[in-house]
Amino acid sequence: MRIPEAMSVYDKLNILTDAAKYDVACTSSGTRRRGDGTGMGNCEQTGICHSFSADGRCISLLKILFTNECIYDCKYCINRRSNDVARASFTPDEICSLTMEFYRRNYIEGLFLSSGILKSPDYTMELIYAALFKLRRECGFQGYIHVKAIPGANEELIQRVGFLADRMSVNLELPTAESLKLLAPHKTRKNILTPMRLVQNRMEENRQEIVAYRNAPRFVPAGQSTQMIIGATPETDYQIMKVAESLYKRFALKRVFYSAFVHVNEDKALPARTDEGPPLLREHRLYQADWLLRYYHFEADELLSREDPNFNTAFDPKCNWALKHLEQFPVEINRADYKMLLRVPGVGYKSAVRIVKARRLGMLDFTDLKKMGVVLKRAMYFITCKGKMMYPTKMEEDYITRNLLSVNERLPEEIRNMGYRQLSLFDDISLRGGAL
Repeated sequence: MRIPEAMSVYDKLNILTDAAKYDVACTSSGTRRRGDGTGMGNCEQTGICHSFSADGRCISLLKILFTNECIYDCKYCINRRSNDVARASFTPDEICSLTMEFYRRNYIEGLFLSSGILKSPDYTMELIYAALFKLRRECGFQGYIHVKAIPGANEELIQRVGFLADRMSVNLELPTAESLKLLAPHKTRKNILTPMRLVQNRMEENRQEIVAYRNAPRFVPAGQSTQMIIGATPETDYQIMKVAESLYKRFALKRVFYSAFVHVNEDKALPARTDEGPPLLREHRLYQADWLLRYYHFEADELLSREDPNFNTAFDPKCNWALKHLEQFPVEINRADYKMLLRVPGVGYKSAVRIVKARRLGMLDFTDLKKMGVVLKRAMYFITCKGKMMYPTKMEEDYITRNLLSVNERLPEEIRNMGYRQLSLFDDISLRGGAL
């Protein structure tokens, strides 16, 4: 379906915000770009507010596609070339107008801009650059901008966009090259990793420039991220975590996002539709494991293996690891080092820091741990205070498992009540009839 001749900005926005809801690589943390008093907005960390829709996606940013036209025919994508869906495209001026007006209304703190591929990667990237250049230079917008780099686009264009954006991401799409070839034959792993490497190298060069010249322009100051679709192809959790671990080490990514496969197309290459819906619990476990890789000093090979390749649905990955390594427990809270504290179920990295600081002043007991945020209903099976456990406990996997299962895990509300309607920015206002 082609773009209708007469379409209001409101109609375009309805189409292009809805088309963007499956892209979860949307975050606004990690940058300190300040306003200088001559423009509008800033993205100091204290000035970026986060809110979430029912499906867990960040909505503090105006999250839109530049266009849902696409020359590719990825089998999992609602915007694929062969789908008969309403199509729309913004102009750079419309992107600027929407962003500025929504910011003035205090709906947003920034912009998340992705896009289908219109005509060619270069043509699409040129349009994105034109929109961001106008937004920054002509409109004076100094708030947060997260933009998707288009694989296959000219390197010079990607670099120009990088000096205008705070964060840039390139979607990996699928965990392996084989899966990409099966479901997205027009894309290649090389085309995806090339801009990722370009951004990484340019960021490192920029850091050196800033050291030498304090006023040098900043290139993607909030770093880069990526996204993988989970459940559309048969990779195990172990394979997915190994890919994520490699991306963190090789490309210094800030985040890897995991998107539960949503069955929006009928295709024989896709998994059969079931009543279970998207694999949200699996997505949740992958995020928990990802957190362990980034903040808890775990490695993928410690959490899973080829012989045991998928996460336990009953327990979070750290708790499952602890149950498999009871020989390392119980841990004495008053003596264990920081890294070992991080491996105790129920002890977060903030709680671990508090424990290390507080025990310099005296011996800690279970009451102190509770005040520090330790979840004792899980931790009590794996720790001692002053040489004693909270309750008499058998250090046996079956015994601890039965007791932990009696305390049902509280999954995040966005997982329990998952819905795929992206929050509308127009729920309480009527803007029909044209641009803002």
